[in-house]
Amino acid sequence: MISALKKLFGITSVDLSELIKNGATIIDVRSKAEFATGHVKGSINIPLEQIGASTEKLKTHNQIITCCRSGNRSGMAKRTLESKGFKNVTNGGSWQNVNQSK
Repeated sequence: MISALKKLFGITSVDLSELIKNGATIIDVRSKAEFATGHVKGSINIPLEQIGASTEKLKTHNQIITCCRSGNRSGMAKRTLESKGFKNVTNGGSWQNVNQSK
């Protein structure tokens, strides 16, 4: 059941702590208000509805980890970025999950 949900949301079993250690950029795709209530230190807030328009400034990042509240929006952000040609995106799931991996 859990693996089916992870697959549905595009969450992979990648070692997030290794990606973060190697300089991955963490993109939190929640709203600005949600981000203000708590987030991964050093993460960048780009709300999901703005992710498609933000691809130009993300092209210089070697590895991107998307996160949100549950993993749903971050999965959509991952798919959006991949549709724009990005091959270096990992859905980290919830921001708390990513935060625990730091």
